[in-house]
Amino acid sequence: MAGGPSHFETFDANKPELIKMDGQPMPDSFTKGQSIAQLQNQKLACLRPQFPFRKWGQSGTEMTTLFPHLAKHIDDLAVIRSMYTDAINHDPANTLMNTGTTISGRPSMGSWIQYGLGSEAKDLPGFVVLSSHAGRSPQPISVRMWHAGFLPSQFQGIQLRSTGDPVMYVRRPGGVDMSRQRDVVDAVKALNGLQIPALRDPEIDTRIAQYEMAFRMQASVPNLMDISKEPAEVLNLYGCKPGDGSFASNCLLARRLAERGVRFIQLYHRGWDHHNGLVNFMKDHCCPSVDRAIAGLLTDLKRHGLFKDTLIVWGGEFGRTPMAQRNKGAVGRDHHMKGFNIWLAGGGIKGGVTHGTTDPLGYNAEENRTHVNDLHATLLHLLGIDHEKLTYRFQGRDFRLTDVHGKLIKPILS
Repeated sequence: MAGGPSHFETFDANKPELIKMDGQPMPDSFTKGQSIAQLQNQKLACLRPQFPFRKWGQSGTEMTTLFPHLAKHIDDLAVIRSMYTDAINHDPANTLMNTGTTISGRPSMGSWIQYGLGSEAKDLPGFVVLSSHAGRSPQPISVRMWHAGFLPSQFQGIQLRSTGDPVMYVRRPGGVDMSRQRDVVDAVKALNGLQIPALRDPEIDTRIAQYEMAFRMQASVPNLMDISKEPAEVLNLYGCKPGDGSFASNCLLARRLAERGVRFIQLYHRGWDHHNGLVNFMKDHCCPSVDRAIAGLLTDLKRHGLFKDTLIVWGGEFGRTPMAQRNKGAVGRDHHMKGFNIWLAGGGIKGGVTHGTTDPLGYNAEENRTHVNDLHATLLHLLGIDHEKLTYRFQGRDFRLTDVHGKLIKPILS
């Protein structure tokens, strides 16, 4: 959820102290000397949660009323309420969430996982990225968020466009049939093969593999992206229409990709950067655009027997401040890195649990503080990988996704 969803309007329940202090000055004891993105040198006033919370499911987990469809699956979710990160602005926070560090140029999580586990898909990339937008503004995201960094480039993510041709130049030029193109691919493969013993460059192997993959994708990708043949009941389950480029369509495509053995599927939904218009954008745009779609994905994964083997993660790069931000008369919240929420479901996750808390004003992660590196260590563990052992030597040092940090979040494991 690119832009940083507000934990106060989603999953961070039980904030009576913040409700009581609505409109009052934020205590200096919380904010003095702390990093603030756009509220520097301004009067800081508390802003209560803008939507009601209630208890859902047999677990009685509290969450917002903005996700009525997702709420029906609350007993499948493990909600982490004590996340924190190291970056106060979008780009470095996205970089940390995707690569384990704020330093640009490191391999993305999807690349690490494909490097460690490979892919079961023979005619599709092992790491696929899809994006969509609804809400305040299309928060920019960078290609380096799914780049392979110093890993061989065959492990980088491939972005499929949600509208138009999913991959540029995926279709054959006019007058070129499959057999003629096969001749070209084989000739290029043979020429590249001559260089392997002489240069011993791993990028040559990547080039050969990518030519082959591109050839196979010409048949597989158009069929993958055509959801018009899905039953009307399935389209209605997700709330999508063929070719609409929505988050809902991307969720359906995620299920189709998982069925075909794609190892890592990442959906970016931009528009959660609510510096103003928080109530309007949350109620009328952002939450409705994902609620039914996510619930549909969870239901569909179960129906296809994929849920127990598929790990689903929902969250943004950080949260929002308990202090109000006023921009052109509309109330919002600023960036916040000291405490926010995510949730996980599916493969290996204990459903119907919450982990950690923020303080009474929702400013600092307090109980069971959970860093992004801890999340990464846990995700790798759930995929059968010891995060301390998945390493790659680069410039004389063994690197890993969690760098020198990371501990397992054991209470959420089934």
